[in-house]
Amino acid sequence: MGQDQTKQQIEKGLQLYQSNQTEKALQVWMKVLEKSSDLVGRFRVLGCLVTAHSEMGRYKEMLKFAVVQIDTARELEDADFLLESYLNLARSNEKLCEFHKTISYCKTCLGLPGTRAGAQLGGQVSLSMGNAFLGLSLFQKALESFEKALRYAHNNDDTMLECRVCCSLGSFYAQVKDYEKALFFPCKAAELVNDYGKGWSLKYRAMSQYHMAVAYRLLGHLGSAMECCEESMKIALQHGDRPLQALCLLCFADIHRSRGDLETAFPRYDSAMSIMTEIGNRLGQVQVLLGVTKCWVARKALDKALDTIERAQDLAEEVGNKLSQLKLHCLSEGICRSKGLQRELRAHVVRFHECVEETELYCGLCGESIGERNSRLQALPCSHIFHLRCLQNNGTRSCPNCRRSSMKPGFV
Repeated sequence: MGQDQTKQQIEKGLQLYQSNQTEKALQVWMKVLEKSSDLVGRFRVLGCLVTAHSEMGRYKEMLKFAVVQIDTARELEDADFLLESYLNLARSNEKLCEFHKTISYCKTCLGLPGTRAGAQLGGQVSLSMGNAFLGLSLFQKALESFEKALRYAHNNDDTMLECRVCCSLGSFYAQVKDYEKALFFPCKAAELVNDYGKGWSLKYRAMSQYHMAVAYRLLGHLGSAMECCEESMKIALQHGDRPLQALCLLCFADIHRSRGDLETAFPRYDSAMSIMTEIGNRLGQVQVLLGVTKCWVARKALDKALDTIERAQDLAEEVGNKLSQLKLHCLSEGICRSKGLQRELRAHVVRFHECVEETELYCGLCGESIGERNSRLQALPCSHIFHLRCLQNNGTRSCPNCRRSSMKPGFV
């Protein structure tokens, strides 16, 4: 298969894919991969396969094609192709919750010599790195990366990238419990979809609606949360987007749990867990188990809650997510106190405080924890975050956290 025929077949696959005939599109692209002798065409079709498998939640297949694409880029000896293939490798590992690998591949992308693609893909590299830092609960580094991605988006008028960054910022602020910002950013993403997204994939609308649903639930606006989640789920089902279906099921379960309807919550947690396990989203599995634990605690089934926490803790440690570990130790602490398990209680209290230190989830001005309750937060230019009220009361011009870390101990 020559260059012209390869281009035609790639385009045919894209048309099938855009009309939701995904399996037929995959068959066309796989045929190109088998028969084409055109290296550039092979590179492009591997990119299509990476994207398609990502959206279907087939992350191991996504990784496999990303590795083949890197080999093809090396054969082509082209820095632009190499950058694109390393970004796909980073994204594949991000989806599989291999966050340290993601960061490593993103740094490889940033370390490549200046390329034409660098200006276009630099923001996507920063976004993927920010998502990985967030997966590891390294909040300052995550925010720094998201802000860098946002600058790329603004400088290049890339509204699609801006939309994706806004959704990630929504997730960031949901985790540190500034629920106003957790809602503001996905609402901004939804505005971008309405203003510029006429020719965009519906996944951008679905993504913004999902993040709005999460924020509305956290704010206690359960009716609005349900509406947004239903819209997101409808699009996810139409497009066969398994990862988003799993997230929507988790959100539905959390909404029902917030209403006290545990009978309806449990089967939705089960369905979410089934898809999360199938696609390999281990961090998603931890979130499901956290919700299930809270249901068992509400039912006073404390032994079942402890069993669920143990499963979740193993997964959280495996992926390196400190915030989930912190939440699980906090839940364990309450259960051990109720059951009078003093030795276990002390161990969980110690680990809880260690996790707070490791995530730097405390305000450097008042010393109180960040993320215990809904609070308005403000980031300084260094990306350290503080309670807004503390910054307003103290009127600080430089970051107290940065000042402390720059002080060197004296030796007598």
